[in-house]
Amino acid sequence: NGILNMAVLVVLSVGTGYVFSVGSTFFFPGVQFYEAVAVLLVFILLGHWLEMRARAGASEAIRALLDLAPPMATVIRDGREVEVPTAEVLQGETVLIRPGNKIPVDGEVTEGTSLVDESMLTGESMPVQKGVGSMVIGATINKSGTFRYTATKVGADTALAQIVKLVQEAQNSKAPAQLLADRASQWLVLVAMVIGVGTFAVWYGWIGADLLFALTLAITVFVIACPDALGLATPMAVMVGTGLGAMNGILFKNASALEDATKLDVIIFDKTGTLTMGQPKVVEVVAAEGRSEDEVLAAAAAVDKGSDHPLAVAIVERAASLALGAMSAFETLDGRGAKAEVAGQPVLVGNRRLMDEENVSLGALADRADTLKGAGRTVVHVAEGGRILGLIAIADALRPTAKETVAKLRERGVQVAMLTGDNAGTAARIAGELGIDIVLADVLPGQKAEKVKELQAQGKKVGMVGDGVNDAPALTQADVGFAIGAGTDVAMESADVVLMKSDPYDVLGAIVLSRATLRKMHQNLFWAVAYNVVAFPVAAGVFYPFTISPEVAAIAMSGSSALVAVNALLLKRTRLEGVTRRSAKERPQQILEESPA
Repeated sequence: NGILNMAVLVVLSVGTGYVFSVGSTFFFPGVQFYEAVAVLLVFILLGHWLEMRARAGASEAIRALLDLAPPMATVIRDGREVEVPTAEVLQGETVLIRPGNKIPVDGEVTEGTSLVDESMLTGESMPVQKGVGSMVIGATINKSGTFRYTATKVGADTALAQIVKLVQEAQNSKAPAQLLADRASQWLVLVAMVIGVGTFAVWYGWIGADLLFALTLAITVFVIACPDALGLATPMAVMVGTGLGAMNGILFKNASALEDATKLDVIIFDKTGTLTMGQPKVVEVVAAEGRSEDEVLAAAAAVDKGSDHPLAVAIVERAASLALGAMSAFETLDGRGAKAEVAGQPVLVGNRRLMDEENVSLGALADRADTLKGAGRTVVHVAEGGRILGLIAIADALRPTAKETVAKLRERGVQVAMLTGDNAGTAARIAGELGIDIVLADVLPGQKAEKVKELQAQGKKVGMVGDGVNDAPALTQADVGFAIGAGTDVAMESADVVLMKSDPYDVLGAIVLSRATLRKMHQNLFWAVAYNVVAFPVAAGVFYPFTISPEVAAIAMSGSSALVAVNALLLKRTRLEGVTRRSAKERPQQILEESPA
């Protein structure tokens, strides 16, 4: 394709030796290089074979992801069950899934219910309930019931295929350092040609060495030059780094994102859905004097168990292990709460306004309610028989790994910022709890990208972590955008890195992995440059009488390429915080579902 590469030097060295040998056989007396040329080719091919083996090892992640999809699927055709290869399932066909089956393609459930293990995509260890109208994802595992679904995305359109495509594109992309290395390797070929010809001219024409000796040194120079090592230095590290990330649910969209992630000064977390669960949870229960927390929860849950309001769901979930009394005469009170009869007693569950309307005195709990509200909690009041029973404080609970993520990032010299629409007081409390450096409070959805720009204007490299549609502009504006995997397609499209497990700790994993990959790039580039700097004078006979033969030069050249490839593969064996290494023989679901915390 018109680009100078290792093949040019192979042709020069082997061709020169072969032509000289033919000449000495038929036209003039002299030593023949036939055996040397053959051995030379063997060593060169051996080096390329080792290189290909190393490249195959770097592609392990893609093979593991492809293995997640089941090879066969059961579809309904003409009213009969037919087993077909997964690749032959058509959009709109009905697929039958039994307990224990892997789901072959994406689709919508049309009949039956079941629990599906989606951990390979989301990292969520608990199976997800599926019923009519629910969406299922290819390569996930059906845990219980039998159901049918309509295939909506097949072949290259499935979620798994898109993930594989993302990894392949990242592995084939070029980091900025690689573009420089590619140009350098082309120049290296030209330099080797000039040095080789110059070596022959100096030894034969100036020093007066015999033709055979001068020609041997020239061939040795052609052989020992290793532009392949320079060309492999960066792409091998990128292939291993992005592959290792994919095995851990960290998807880099391109090599530039991998390199840029090493330069981040600040990482902004959108509070809701990233640092927090994005779902209300009961965080505190305060019982009135003489009553217990369980009594407060049981009374509230008995009233709320039929409601689908997020606060009611949070209360019922917290009281799941408690025995609830029989409920009757349920009534929803718009904007205030609800009331019902529980075990013959009237129970009120709602806000302060409801208590005031029903003349329920909070007594000693009034100040406590104000304190909880001031701390950003939603306070649910519970009264029984006209007397206050207790308070239930509800908040968007922090993710289990949020605090550790912040601490580990700060240890590595990365500032952490939190962006939220909450008021300054609530935001400061959460930031203090997590140890966050920068608080961006009272931020409207449309202002998020502006906050990123403000930090960039201070000369900082900024990363942004978000999951919602309104995070997309900020993710695009940031130097590196991280999309939480359970978020929206828009957010993931705008981001440079997708965190499949929806775990903020994976941001740390991405940073650590990118830095380790960059170190490998630098190590490989240093070795490739140092090798060629030393190899040229040795091959050219600068240290005469110490010289090396073309065969030894071929071994050195092949070894140099192999060393660069093996050094990149050693990244898989390096202990990296936030990144787990497993064999490809293990189930990738186990790899992807593990939380690094």
